[in-house]
Amino acid sequence: MWWTNLFKDMSSTSFFNFSFLPAYTGYFLQGMAYTLLLAVVSVALAVIPALLLALMRLSKRKVIQCISGAYISVFRSTPLLVQLSIIYFGLFTAISIPRITILGFVDLSRFIPGVVALALNSSAYVAEIFRAGILAVDKGQTEAARSLGLSSWQSMRLVVLPQAIKNVLPALANEVVTMVKESSICSMLGMAELMFVSKTVATGTYITLAPYTIAALIYFCINYPASKAIEAIERRMRRGDKQ
Repeated sequence: MWWTNLFKDMSSTSFFNFSFLPAYTGYFLQGMAYTLLLAVVSVALAVIPALLLALMRLSKRKVIQCISGAYISVFRSTPLLVQLSIIYFGLFTAISIPRITILGFVDLSRFIPGVVALALNSSAYVAEIFRAGILAVDKGQTEAARSLGLSSWQSMRLVVLPQAIKNVLPALANEVVTMVKESSICSMLGMAELMFVSKTVATGTYITLAPYTIAALIYFCINYPASKAIEAIERRMRRGDKQ
């Protein structure tokens, strides 16, 4: 095959020895799909607890504030690798998950612990995003709602939160981009995401660097356009607010 001949004289340590691609392209595509699934599901699961944590942080009760603040501090101040290890080897040792494969390549016994760890970690960051979004809403909106006879909860639910969610949508999209990169840590659990696939190809072919070059290019091709799209959305939203 002409593709293999193109790279046959290259060293196994070359960044551009892509002779393995004809045999392993499918593995990289599966790894990319797994990575995107991890990122999107993790952030989606993080949204509800994050919103609850943000509201707890804004509570007038010190105990509730402290509980939320402690959670956020713990998950933001400890490495994700440590959190993943504790959740997988601790919590999910007691909770048995059957080895069921979905979509042909996603092993639920590993996917679920990984998603739980990523979601718990992400919720601490998303909570601060929500809190900032809520605080960015003008206080006059709450006062106007209260003057119309709405309770504090009704004012928050019907007036403040819809505006806050609109404000934080770009930041939430950025969190998905961040999670695409953070999900690579799940390779330590044997999840067939992009980093694990790269390691497997490097081990099986003895081509040590090029598989990681492919992984880096795929991460870049996912995250760079997504980041630019988010910036364009932010600019459009700012123009809409001015108008």
